[in-house]
Amino acid sequence: MPEPLRVCVDVSDLEKGLAFYRDAFGLTPGRRLGRHWVEMLGAPVSIDLLAEAPGTSAIPGGKAARDYQRHWTPVHLDWPVADLDAAVRRAVAAERRWTRDPGKKWGRLAVLADPFGNGFCFLELRGRGYDEMLTPPPGR
Repeated sequence: MPEPLRVCVDVSDLEKGLAFYRDAFGLTPGRRLGRHWVEMLGAPVSIDLLAEAPGTSAIPGGKAARDYQRHWTPVHLDWPVADLDAAVRRAVAAERRWTRDPGKKWGRLAVLADPFGNGFCFLELRGRGYDEMLTPPPGR
């Protein structure tokens, strides 16, 4: 059987990352591999926090350098929550960066970032959740 999916998140300060993901998401530390890696448990997949220095490249010989300011990447994490306001309060207390809170037909969304600029969203789904956006089949 293949190993389950894992999500790896680069952070510039491992202990600060551990505290944020513990306090904002309720995750708990699992295994550690040396001083630069900690597994966070409690989500549907393991979240691996990887300590990487600012300015270093993600791949050998790569031109893009790690930048821990607020940034956009093509991948971010969506965290379903039962109470968006409570989740945002926990994240604010854990030093997050909050961008917006637009309401949608399917629910509410808060767009945030961790202290290292990595984006994530809290989702408070309503009704049928994302299925609220589906177009009914013809004749219904």
